[in-house]
Amino acid sequence: MDFRRITINIAGRNYPLNVPAAEEETLRKVGKQIEDMIKEFEANFAVNDKQDALAMCALRLGTNAEINKLNDEKNISISNEKLIHLNNLLQNELEEL
Repeated sequence: MDFRRITINIAGRNYPLNVPAAEEETLRKVGKQIEDMIKEFEANFAVNDKQDALAMCALRLGTNAEINKLNDEKNISISNEKLIHLNNLLQNELEEL
């Protein structure tokens, strides 16, 4: 696997990382999203400390991840129900043959 050495800057600190080449773009994108969130929190809320801004980012990202997980589980459940229904229809048709 091809690894790359990159540096991600978050809240004024550089984080050197060795990452798979396939993940480099994603990590850079996430790093930028975190930086943008920090700027948003600092501009719109009484956030005077980078640690507070990072905590708010963690809360937002964690909340979004949990919402996505719940949505995925719901979609999987709906898909399973549809597959069961389709399977039952096919079994009924085969029994009639």
